[in-house]
Amino acid sequence: MKVLIVGSGGREHAIAAGVAKSPKVDKIYCAPGNAGIGQIAECVPIGAMEFDKIVDFAKEQAVDLTIVGMDDPLVGGLVDEMEAAGLKVFGPRKNAAILEGSKAFSKDLMKKYNIPTAAYENFDDPAKALEYLENAKMPVVLKADGLALGKGVLICQDLEEAKEGVKTIMEDKKFGEAGNRMVVEEFMTGREVSVLSFVDGKTIKIMSSAQDHKRALDGDRGLNTGGMGTFSPSPFYTKEVDEFCRKHIYQATVDAMAAEGRPFKGVIFFGLMLTENGPRVLEYNARFGDPEAQVVLPRMKNDMIEVVEACIDGTLDRIDLQFEDNAAVCVVLASEGYPVSYEKGFPIRGLEKFDDVEGYYCFHAGTKQTEQGIVTSGGRVLGVTAKGADLKEARANAYRATEWIDFDNKYMRSDIGKAIDEA
Repeated sequence: MKVLIVGSGGREHAIAAGVAKSPKVDKIYCAPGNAGIGQIAECVPIGAMEFDKIVDFAKEQAVDLTIVGMDDPLVGGLVDEMEAAGLKVFGPRKNAAILEGSKAFSKDLMKKYNIPTAAYENFDDPAKALEYLENAKMPVVLKADGLALGKGVLICQDLEEAKEGVKTIMEDKKFGEAGNRMVVEEFMTGREVSVLSFVDGKTIKIMSSAQDHKRALDGDRGLNTGGMGTFSPSPFYTKEVDEFCRKHIYQATVDAMAAEGRPFKGVIFFGLMLTENGPRVLEYNARFGDPEAQVVLPRMKNDMIEVVEACIDGTLDRIDLQFEDNAAVCVVLASEGYPVSYEKGFPIRGLEKFDDVEGYYCFHAGTKQTEQGIVTSGGRVLGVTAKGADLKEARANAYRATEWIDFDNKYMRSDIGKAIDEA
């Protein structure tokens, strides 16, 4: 069969690698893809938001299945347009992707269906938000309502910071239209855990847990990024946590979306906070996490195409989802200066060292194929992932593998997975 993947980052490279392992697949396309994806798929110069071109291409090439990796086209309704054209596609429709597209919607959904989350208020008027904050308990969390590349969240320690945050999000529109509405949320403390899941509208199957590192600098300092590294599984995601979440969060979310007339088919990402009062939902995403996909998918035993088709067909209850009894760690190699400003176009050396090395992966995020070879083309350049018998071994392997790669202005955190030592 022919498969088209929509997206251009490390997540899409991890998806492509999983798809390539399926004996059902004999041709992979990616729109627009990147230099790494281009080694296992045919990249086509179509942007992820060029819906008409994607539909036309899928028809012309008789594509059997399209997997939408990115949030923007999902929230924008690409799945609806492809379905209307009679094409088979994996991902939530627009009315379900709102679970990620609007934080105000997801918070209201959780309140209505008693899904554990932080206390909050929604605002579309900055003056009313400022008035509310005058008496709010600090610290407080401000979230831009819409999509903001994982960066539209501000943790404010005091009232002055909170006032500045309102200005940043709602008045200066630092995150664009995403800041037209804003969520003010209570500040929660605890371990963060990411849990990905496959959903077919009624049944949910949980993948292995993971933990992301959002801040740019060691010690969880600096600005928020799209993610500087991750590990899987999380040692903090215990059997007790799993049982609680299955009972009060996972199926409850799927049922709530169905009850609202928004059946969800695709991947739900649960961002959880393990508080002293139990797990709480921090956020939902309507697709694979990035870089979480880079440590979860390499550990999945199942044929990815079989699982995806079961989600589309509503037969996920027949799938026995299984993961390897090991661990994986991903360290992101970024461009110095990310996420603010950085240079690109530097040649990348050492990529060939990953060829045919079992248990090691180099997922491309911001790369480009040129006449001079593969060069840097983004803030997050590569996700270096390694497996190990346990998390400590996987972490050692991943950091060893980062030394195989070199490019000018290469930057990475040195403490990805350090929390493992505290488990």
